Amino acid sequence: MKEISAPPPIPVGKIKSFGAFGSKYEVGHALRQLDDGDWMIVVKMVESGETTEYRMTRMLDDPEAR
Repeated sequence: MKEISAPPPIPVGKIKSFGAFGSKYEVGHALRQLDDGDWMIVVKMVESGETTEYRMTRMLDDPEAR
């Protein structure tokens, strides 16, 4: 049986971008832990307001938006 742990600290409200030149998004809350231990989080696209799911490890690698 998989052990579920509490999500690590997430910088909710921080504005980041998908890579150096990608679209800007606002970091949201944790949704669920994945089988590999990573977490899915909610992100909101700054320009469109659309929300989607994104892996926390990828968010941590993305730069803060400029």
